[in-house]
Amino acid sequence: MKNELKPIWNRFFQFNWKFGLFLILIVCIPRFLLVLNANETGNYNAIGMVMLISALAPFIFLSEYGRRKIGLSKPVGYRGLLIAFAAGLGASLLLFWIGEGLYGTSYENWYVYIGKSYNIPAGISPNDKQILFLIMALVGMTFSPIGEELFFRGIVHSSFANSIGEKYASVVDSSAFSLTHISHFGLVFIAGNWDFYTIPALIWVGAMFLVSLLFIQFKKQTGSILGAIICHSAFNLGMIYSIFYLL
Repeated sequence: MKNELKPIWNRFFQFNWKFGLFLILIVCIPRFLLVLNANETGNYNAIGMVMLISALAPFIFLSEYGRRKIGLSKPVGYRGLLIAFAAGLGASLLLFWIGEGLYGTSYENWYVYIGKSYNIPAGISPNDKQILFLIMALVGMTFSPIGEELFFRGIVHSSFANSIGEKYASVVDSSAFSLTHISHFGLVFIAGNWDFYTIPALIWVGAMFLVSLLFIQFKKQTGSILGAIICHSAFNLGMIYSIFYLL
């Protein structure tokens, strides 16, 4: 019988909700704390390591069959990837307009607070700003989309789906994804003090939950985790563009 997990892990786990919960606990809790620390210290190097571990999880734990099952396969068509890119870009711009309309350029606007971590120098020349934007866009469109999609929409989603079905698994992985992002915005560090923006945080978490459902939808439509990665990548591109050029 085919097994999703590599033989070495079968002694400890079954590919079910308990395994998925184990992954969420060992990855999301440390990530949450590391992001908070990075927001306080300004050192985000450890976040890249978290994304790397998230991306490697399917290759560490899963057999070839298991990797195919979570969507590590060729997409059924490339038109769906273009639609996924357009949808992700549109979602990020919509979230920008909501934040600007409600909170302007205050730190209660999620993109303003997240943009603080980019350390865009005041008075930067247009050419240097473009170079910095391209660097940030390249990083933002690769590391987190690959790491988070292989983790949340990949191995975590599929392990829960084995126990509770696709519909409820989408709720679980989207909840874990959105709550983890409170460390990126919601619980904020400003002027040497911690604060929690209740209403903006609820909007942000709700938005992250919805975009997570969008990512999983494109995974299903394209028959590949690549659909989710492309949609997520475009979302990040829109967010970074908004931070650099629309705020």
